[in-house]
Amino acid sequence: MAGIYDKLSNLDRRIIFILIALAVIIPITTDLVIPNIVGQEPSRDLFEFVDSLPEGSIVIVSFDYDPSTMPELQPMAEAIVRHLFRDGHRIIGMALWPQGASLGQDAMSAFADSLGRAQYVDWVNMGYKTGGAVTIARLGTSMRAVFPTDRDNVPWDDIPMLRGVNNLEDIDLVISLSAGDPGIIHWVMMAKDRYGTPVGGGCTAVSAPQLYTYLQTDQMVGLLGGLKGAADYETLVGLLEGEATKGMSPQSVAHIVIMLFIVIGNVTYFMQKKKGGAR
Repeated sequence: MAGIYDKLSNLDRRIIFILIALAVIIPITTDLVIPNIVGQEPSRDLFEFVDSLPEGSIVIVSFDYDPSTMPELQPMAEAIVRHLFRDGHRIIGMALWPQGASLGQDAMSAFADSLGRAQYVDWVNMGYKTGGAVTIARLGTSMRAVFPTDRDNVPWDDIPMLRGVNNLEDIDLVISLSAGDPGIIHWVMMAKDRYGTPVGGGCTAVSAPQLYTYLQTDQMVGLLGGLKGAADYETLVGLLEGEATKGMSPQSVAHIVIMLFIVIGNVTYFMQKKKGGAR
């Protein structure tokens, strides 16, 4: 038995690297999907708030990220857009990050046709606007002044779904999908705290802990954190084989392998320590 512990303590690290690689490669190549269980989490809170909105509500979805964070945030965008379209809500898409407008266009156009949603009647992409918190503050007084035209240069007054929409007080919910600054925090400070518009969001896993405070103070209605949050929302809206759900499988298997090595390392350490003390 002592010989086994000695071998484990001197295990070639390349073997560990190979096992971790296999833990990721095998679930991807075999299309392994591990069932995702959603508890009473911030992701469910956001889903239930959207579900409670009356049909025809107007929701701003701000795509505040770029391609570097697409693996975590794009699945959120697609699941949220699908949910909003399915329940008959209208989406005003925009972005505080330059490339976010294109990513938002991809998410909205991907589901619009299949769910029978028409551009300018059920959804519109206003495009990118610089300014961060200042831009959000201006939306609180006049959205037309901030976006005189949409991303395709169609004038505000020529867009049917925007009739009667003047400022943030006419918006039923803001959802910011954020990779950093500007993003969720600015929407909370301006849209929620100044104008009283409910705010929800989605962010990368590394950013989620700093946003939990806003959930505890009811400044946010819900939050999707990282790939797990995206997978939760996919599960709740019925996308059981969505991109985030598929991505969780290799991540989960890799985490299990890592935890096993942690356990083995600790057992080996204490057994060797015990062996040394016995001497």
